[in-house]
Amino acid sequence: MDSENHNPRRRFRKWFKGKHKRADHNQLSQVSDGGEDESEDYLDDILFQSMEMDPCTSTIELRVFVGTWNVAGKSPIGSLAVDLDEWLNLKDAADMYVLGFQEIVPLKTRNVIGAEDPTEARNWNLLIGKTLNNDMEQSRSQHENPKGVSKYKLMASKKMVGVFISVWMKSDLVSKYYISNVKVCSVACGIMGYLGNKGSVSVSMTIEGTSFCFVVAHLASGEKKGDEGRRNHQVSEIFRRTSFPRSPADDDIPHPLTILGHDRIFWFGDLNYRLYLEDNSARQLIKKLDWRALQEFDQLRREREYGGVFQGWDEGAIEFAPTYKYSSSNCNRYSGGVPSRSGEKQRTPAWCDRILWYGKGLTQLSYFRSESKFSDHRPVSALFSTQVEVVNSTNPRVVSRHTILPTIPPPVETVTEQP
Repeated sequence: MDSENHNPRRRFRKWFKGKHKRADHNQLSQVSDGGEDESEDYLDDILFQSMEMDPCTSTIELRVFVGTWNVAGKSPIGSLAVDLDEWLNLKDAADMYVLGFQEIVPLKTRNVIGAEDPTEARNWNLLIGKTLNNDMEQSRSQHENPKGVSKYKLMASKKMVGVFISVWMKSDLVSKYYISNVKVCSVACGIMGYLGNKGSVSVSMTIEGTSFCFVVAHLASGEKKGDEGRRNHQVSEIFRRTSFPRSPADDDIPHPLTILGHDRIFWFGDLNYRLYLEDNSARQLIKKLDWRALQEFDQLRREREYGGVFQGWDEGAIEFAPTYKYSSSNCNRYSGGVPSRSGEKQRTPAWCDRILWYGKGLTQLSYFRSESKFSDHRPVSALFSTQVEVVNSTNPRVVSRHTILPTIPPPVETVTEQP
């Protein structure tokens, strides 16, 4: 970022202009009888000259729940209705829920090359919203929530074939903090390198002075030698092709254009990295619950150590069983490994479903799998504590940002995209 953006005066002025960008000229003229330039100069004088303001940044802590689940092409409604309570861990509610899905539709030809159908994305959003808000309503008294306002608001969602992201935030925090530049991006890198059976969907957003990027990916499958190289290449393509360009509706605050331009980054999904281990040996270690020994053969861990992918990124300690592949006939056991079962796919169990992060100001509080038997994958989740920078002042005489233009509601830009 250039030096101008580190100037406290300039940063606060841009923040203030963005905070009230939707104010009409008549409201601004209540502060000054002059033109727009005079109004801006007058506000500038109030904020910095006559008030002798010393702007700085403080930090707040937000709890962010990140989850990923390959749902094997199954719909969440009808006879296959699924309960999300255990996965979302609502007894320990977070400030934000960022959920990534893979295969929300079967990866058949008509779904991959045909027009996008938003039906299943809507179904999942409806179920997520019902789970978050209904459960929270029941867990709080009417005194705490007298108007019955939804506790969580959908901030952004995006679908590409079977890959889907859904971002939710507590409604009171949406009202309290300035959220801007919410953008989405999809990158298809499946068949021929450009079809959407594999790839990513991403959300970029800025909360006060901190930018976030959430990347949900579904990478190439396969256990053959060299398949990990295909996955590494797709990661590189997603980094290269994901962009969040500026638009006329953006505020004056600079925002990141690429994944690595963000302050806090989360990359999660069915990354499909397998084990460098023969099937029987892997199953023996699983029976012993020896996750540490098993991780020595984990492809993603090896590739990170050797510099093939995600250099400098973090992942929490894996202290749970591999999440793939469970038998469709008996969801309590892994697929294969039983010679008498003809037609059942032979897959060495693996930690395909992962959550990684990059950036300062992030602390992982937990990393776990859930036990829903809805799919041949188990859901994986992580809870984070993240720092968010808020522009404020050490000067007690400073005018509150809400009192200068009290009639102007703070704008909140959101993207609720139904592809």
